[in-house]
Amino acid sequence: MESAAVPAPDAAAPRPSGVEDKGLKKNAIGFVSSVVIGVASTAPGYSLAATLGFVAAAVALQSPAILLVSFIPMFLVAGGYYYMNKADPDCGTSFSWVTKAMGPQLGWLAGWAIVVADIIVMANLAQIAGLYSFELFDLNTLAESTVAVTAVGVIWILIMTAIVVIGIELSAKTQVGLLAAEIFTLALFSIVALIKVYSGSAPSTSIHPSLSWINPFSLTPSEISAGMLLAVFIYWGWDTTATVNEETEDPGEAPGKATVISTVILLGIYIVVAVAAQSYAGVHNLVANQEDVLSTLGSEVFGSPLDKILIIAVLSSAAASTQTTILPTARTTLSMARAHAMPQSLGKIHPRFLTPHVSTIIMGGLSILWYVGLTIVSEDILFDSLAALGLMIAFYIGITGFACTIYYRRELTRSVKNFFFIGVGPTVGGLILFYLLIKNGIELADPANSESGNSWFGIGPPLVIAVFFLLLGVVLMWVQWKKVPAFFKRKPEVVPAGFLEGEVEAPGPTGVAE
Repeated sequence: MESAAVPAPDAAAPRPSGVEDKGLKKNAIGFVSSVVIGVASTAPGYSLAATLGFVAAAVALQSPAILLVSFIPMFLVAGGYYYMNKADPDCGTSFSWVTKAMGPQLGWLAGWAIVVADIIVMANLAQIAGLYSFELFDLNTLAESTVAVTAVGVIWILIMTAIVVIGIELSAKTQVGLLAAEIFTLALFSIVALIKVYSGSAPSTSIHPSLSWINPFSLTPSEISAGMLLAVFIYWGWDTTATVNEETEDPGEAPGKATVISTVILLGIYIVVAVAAQSYAGVHNLVANQEDVLSTLGSEVFGSPLDKILIIAVLSSAAASTQTTILPTARTTLSMARAHAMPQSLGKIHPRFLTPHVSTIIMGGLSILWYVGLTIVSEDILFDSLAALGLMIAFYIGITGFACTIYYRRELTRSVKNFFFIGVGPTVGGLILFYLLIKNGIELADPANSESGNSWFGIGPPLVIAVFFLLLGVVLMWVQWKKVPAFFKRKPEVVPAGFLEGEVEAPGPTGVAE
């Protein structure tokens, strides 16, 4: 593990704004652990297993190219996260940053979107963890039992909630182990698959890799749009590195760098595995097994019993992401509570573990209620709620990109680098995500595009679920506004010119209002 020593600050480096000491454990994790948390949060093994077949159905051999194109908006906004974290290393991330740049109302909604997205996705991650726990031991009867899978999924949530409560160091160590197993397995799968392709021992449908597969210019605009709707959100999760910024060494610099590096590592993993899978099986096989590409290919590439290691990869992926989904939500609500934007009880810190235990336990509890409740009502609704996830992700990550440009507007014309990396990059990334938000919203309005095929008020259930949570958020914000109006009276702020050169400090907790 990394050294616990804190690097000496660079005298020429800009000093971050004064962030309230929330009581979280300082310097608990290092840069490498921060990157690990960011990569693990995306659940790369599970994301590929659940998405690659659908992408192949949309763009055939150009799946790797779509993965490359989908990386672009996330990478551009990750740059915005880097600069926002420089000025304000607050664990509330999007909530804190959008509040400072664009006002408390939009900031509150950005924080709310994080909370809702994380609670919704927890149900799916728990479902996968429960299912693959049985499949690992060939307990097929139990794997087909909704009650059994749900029970084990709940146990996974409880275990990961306990780990997050106990401390960030234990969380980081757990992530290192889970991610190492996951990446090792995906790498081994890719190597063995490609060796079989070139040795001629792969199926007759196998294809030798081609550089044209990663050429984005071979895609039509409609293919790019359709493919990105499927692929862009498998990069979601890298922003978790920023939410543990107050517990990371060099909080003003390391977490921001970790967000950018996490997206690049994910790109590498996705491209390599996609090329290997496509080469070994061909497009038709991927499309035919859209629900779980890796499990099917694992049996062919490794054979029994080694095919179990891919099940372990997906299981560890879902388990790791379960834990790292609890982390950002608990810290977002902690930050919101300390800013008087949410009930003060959510801002409590455990005296021994120095973690937001109340927020963490409530997050785990709400996730269990959502998961069990929807499973009892209808598994179709569970999957329909997952379809609404993309709208929430696109909103809060996209608006954070805009916030970066707005917050740093006085710095944009001071250098070409500032103009492109702080102004153009995050804004373009945000615009792409908002385009996908609108397009996805239009498609989800059609009941035929839902998992259940049902119609609620003449609209597809996923869009109804998204609108419901938006309206619920507005109501809860209004209640808090009436209860504690001080936060909602805050004015937008701006980083003064010269901050990046170390000439001045960024706005502190009270800020520089305009």
